[in-house]
Amino acid sequence: MSLPRPPRAVVFDMDGLLIDSESVYRDAMLETAQAQGFHLPLEVIHSMVGLPWFSSVGILRGHYGQDFDTEGFREDATRRFHVLTDAEVRLKAGVLEILETLDSLGLKRAICTSSNRETTERHIGHHGLLDRFDTVVARGDAARPKPNPDPFLLAAERLGVAPADCLALEDSHNGIRAASSAGMMTIMVPDMLEATDEMQGLCVRIATDLHEVRDLIAAALLPSA
Repeated sequence: MSLPRPPRAVVFDMDGLLIDSESVYRDAMLETAQAQGFHLPLEVIHSMVGLPWFSSVGILRGHYGQDFDTEGFREDATRRFHVLTDAEVRLKAGVLEILETLDSLGLKRAICTSSNRETTERHIGHHGLLDRFDTVVARGDAARPKPNPDPFLLAAERLGVAPADCLALEDSHNGIRAASSAGMMTIMVPDMLEATDEMQGLCVRIATDLHEVRDLIAAALLPSA
């Protein structure tokens, strides 16, 4: 299946799409829960994927009770995450190739992430890729976070491209909901979460990796590609 129309810009999520970090977040939280003496179900972790921390607080307190020490958990989990990622946060397969294709086609591109700006610049800057994006929409930039459409609408506004002409790439259910409700063509590239029936309905494509997405973009703009 081809794209509904040729994109004029591409909006990327970061964690789990550009960098292989979601599994590291998961492992850091599991290790923290074990060290603090409680069980953290994977389904609770999965429900937090793609959300900013203040939204995850509600999920944790809904599961463990209002007295759960979310800040203590966050501080410990963040320390463990940085220990695990200090060596290197790996790029996901196909990142460099899709950016090269966007360069050759002259397409604008943005990062739209629930991570804060410092974390985004550290991870993407580590690979020397910050200047390959026209803008970054990080946590706190938009009025409301994912799964609301605001971050994607802000990305489109900054790029100067109508949301309908943007292709959004996401790995999380909350990110897909946000991009789809913003009116963007949306592709899910699953990482930790599988593509549910809901995701199938919201996406124009469920892609195996960014190589497949790159081929779709090339075919939409270069029919002979």
